[in-house]
Amino acid sequence: MRALALSLALLLSGAALAVSPDELLDDPVLEQRARDISAGLRCLVCQNQSIDDSDADLAKDLRVLVRERLVAGDSDEAVRQYLVDRYGEYVLLNPRLNEHTLLLWIAAPLLLGVGLIVLVIVGRRPAPVPQTELSAEERAALDALERHTSD
Repeated sequence: MRALALSLALLLSGAALAVSPDELLDDPVLEQRARDISAGLRCLVCQNQSIDDSDADLAKDLRVLVRERLVAGDSDEAVRQYLVDRYGEYVLLNPRLNEHTLLLWIAAPLLLGVGLIVLVIVGRRPAPVPQTELSAEERAALDALERHTSD
């Protein structure tokens, strides 16, 4: 039990270490907004990690930028849009649905549907019946039946 608690504490402490105390805002509401925004922004130098979880210098700069924009009075969406204008849609961990990302959003469900259709078609196909030769006794009985029905 003690090992489980220690493992859980180590696992969950990663995100807490990414944001250094000098980045935190005094206003808890603004700080929570900054954390929510940062959790949805991609670290541009990391492998699919949010800037909230990353220790990279660029992620730190982006976290500070998010907090500066919030202190300046920007809305959450205005902060996100500022970063999208500056870095492109790639900065968002969950891209918005628009004409450029439509294929991205429909590809996974479409491929899943095609896969399910293929599984249904293959599953409905009858299993091949193995061809076996008749024994001499079965052949004689069949010949007798054929003679009997042809009379």
